[in-house]
Formats: sequence, C-alpha cells, structure tokens
Amino acid sequence: MESISLSSSSFQSLLIPPKSLPDLSSSKVHSISMGKSWSGRSWSLRVRSEAVVDPSISPRVNSVKPSKTVAITDLATSLVQSGVPIIRLAAGEPDFDTPEAIAQAGMNAIRDGYTRYTPNAGTLEIRKAICHKLQEENGLEYTPDQIVVSNGAKQSIMQAVLAVCSPGDEVIIPAPYWVSYPEMARLADATPVILPTELSDNFLLKPENLASKLNEKSRLLILCSPSNPTGSVYPKELLEEIADIVREHPRLLVLSDEIYEHIIYHPAKHTSFASLPGMWERTFTVNGFSKAFAMTGWRLGYIAGPKHFVAACGKIQSQFTSGASSISQKAGLAALGLGYAGGETVSTMVKAFQERRDFLLKSFGELKGVKISKPQGAFYLFLDFSSYYGSEVEGFGVINGSDSLCRFLLEKAQVALVPGDAFGDDTCIRISYAASLPTLEAAVLKIKEAMSQLRSPVLA
Repeated sequence: MESISLSSSSFQSLLIPPKSLPDLSSSKVHSISMGKSWSGRSWSLRVRSEAVVDPSISPRVNSVKPSKTVAITDLATSLVQSGVPIIRLAAGEPDFDTPEAIAQAGMNAIRDGYTRYTPNAGTLEIRKAICHKLQEENGLEYTPDQIVVSNGAKQSIMQAVLAVCSPGDEVIIPAPYWVSYPEMARLADATPVILPTELSDNFLLKPENLASKLNEKSRLLILCSPSNPTGSVYPKELLEEIADIVREHPRLLVLSDEIYEHIIYHPAKHTSFASLPGMWERTFTVNGFSKAFAMTGWRLGYIAGPKHFVAACGKIQSQFTSGASSISQKAGLAALGLGYAGGETVSTMVKAFQERRDFLLKSFGELKGVKISKPQGAFYLFLDFSSYYGSEVEGFGVINGSDSLCRFLLEKAQVALVPGDAFGDDTCIRISYAASLPTLEAAVLKIKEAMSQLRSPVLA
C-alpha cells in the first residue's frame, strides 16, 4: 500500500464527510496518513492521536499553601549538602538523640520480629499506657477505646479537623499559629478564622476577642500550649475564662495541642483544657512523642477524646494510613515508662533548652529595636524585628518584611530562620533553639554581624 502523510491543516481541507472522521475534540493529533490499497481502488485514512491530559488540581488542594518551615529546612539542608556552611535554626527538631532506653525498645522489637500490622487505633498496651499517663499527669480519665495512636500528632490533628468540620464551618485559630492549622482547615473545606494576639500580651488570646468572633458557624477552636511559635503558656485562669465562653456555644469544640507539654520552664505550669469543668465532653487532646522524647523520626502521636469523636478519627485513619508503626509503638511504650513527665531523662533535656533560651534572651536583648516576649515553654523564640523593616542593603535590596529579613540572614549570615508571616505575624521571625549552645553562639555572632549592616528606620 502506498501512503501519503498529511498535516493537520491540510487534513482539514480534504473533502471527506465529517461523520466519517474520528472525534478529535479532546485529542492531540500527532500524524494523519492516507493509504491506497494494492488494487488501487480504495483509500484508507489513518489518524494517530493522543488524548490530552487534564492538568487541573483539586481546588481544595490549590487553596493550601506549602509549609514554609519545611521548605526553608529543605533549602538549608540542600545548601549544606552542596558545601555551604548554613546554621539551621528553622526546624522544630531537638538535637538530642532518642534516649537509649527508648531506642533499645525499638531495636528489641525488630529483633523479636514485632514488625507486623497492629490494630488501627494502636496496640492495647500503648493505649492503656497513654490512659495511665493522661490520668496521672493531666487529671484526665480515658479508656483505651477513647484513644487513637497515629503516625505523629500532626496526623491526629488533621484527622480531628476532618472528623468534625463541614464545608462552611469556621475553625478559630489564634495567631501566631503553627503553620499547618489554617491549611488543615482548608483541606476540610472549612474556613480558618484568625484571631491576632499581641507581643505585649505574651501572644495569649484575649477572651473578649474570642467572644466577638464566635457564631453559629464556629465549629473548632485550636489552642496550643506551650505554643509553637511563641513559647507562650496559657495560665489556668485564662483557660478558665476561655472555657466560660466556649460553654456558651453548643457547636464549638476545642482541639488542645499539647505536644510541648513537658518542655516548660518554672514557674509556668501546664493545664490540659479537657480538665476544666464541662470541657472534657467537647475537647480533643492531642499529644505525641516527637518533641519531649526526641523521637521526631519515629512518627508517633495520639488523640484522646469522647468515644464517638475519636472513633470518627479512627475511621479516617483506617482508610488513610492504617495503624502506626509497630516498632515505634514499642518505643513509645518505653518512653511512657521513663517516669512522671519523662523522668530525669526529659528533665535533663529541658534544663539544656532553658539554658539556651536564657542565652538567646540576653543576646538579642542587646540588639536595639528588637522586641522580645519571654518564652515559658517549647524551644522557640519569636522576635519582633519590624523596626528594621524599610532598611536598604547594597547588593541585596530593601528589607520589607519577615520573609526578606530571613532571606537576608540566610544569604549574609548563613543562618536559616523562619519568617513570621508563615505563622500569621509578619513583624517577627522564629528562631528554634533546639540546637546545641555552641551552635547558637555561632549563629548569634553571625546574625549580629549581618544586622550591623542595617539601620533601623524607626530608631534613626
């Protein structure tokens, strides 16, 4: 058979009845050819095409912003791998190794062949241990069927938001906030409602501001104490005032993120929101092992709450990831066995964190124009550098916000920090002091040297 090749444009000019042509409306034409039979009496038409792929992404996903802390941490890591000596103070990850007793429990689990699936909600033994911990340390009574163990506290929070929020519901989030809270609300088709707080109030939510924002759409209030990114700790008296307001709104639930509960500095004390009168029935208590026990890579957290709410979280998990790692659960069991609040092992780490905090407070207190709220927990310093906004640096440009300031410090000081706009407060930057004291000392010297190139327009 002889054949001739035709372009798409020449094909359009052929006098061929339209109904005899293939439907090419959703296809990309690669080539068109006509072939003549050996007898020379007939022609055949051949069209080679490929369906055009729809490149669209779900509007729900398009509405979500990527995590800036993860992005900056990944950038800093890639720079280090390429030979640039970046000091990384962006990630909220303790520099301590996982305590030996915990690591040994994980290794024993592997040696003993404890490497298979566990029940979706977690093994009975770890859920019993979590119940004991919550009763002894937090004054909260739960049964194992009111606990779901997940692949990190982050998963627990996401599942809680999905379990109770419907399209149009509002999630109330005090700012500064952990970067993931608003995006989790958006993934659930809910609307994040941000309530700004002030450095002068130690970034604590004012009850009257909360009351002014609540309505029939308000479904979930997220509280984090001790706080990421500010290190603020809610005193019991303030939580009681918030509980009085919550009690007036039947639809309103509370998610209490207590992942930093053991990293707290005297005289501050931790209070679980669910322990307040009338709050157990409407509170999700979320905690985990990553921060206090230096177990970030083990990916283990949990949620506790009324059975019907927690069962909904478990249902999501059963179709999402199934249960947490069997090995990590054995390690978590060992962590809970270290004693009240992690015993001496955790206490030693907290003392180191406090020493680092005090060093940074003194060091940055020497920088003119920097405003500081003294952290009472966690391992972050949230510093107000806004007096330097408007400064112009030759070879860099204008410092016009927290993002450009952090880019300036990454470039000039080779220190990776997180801009405050990621946490809902552009006046500040976040420094993680989950790094050794010598590392922090080196970082402060570099930051001060870089900042000496800036003139504070406010102070000038």
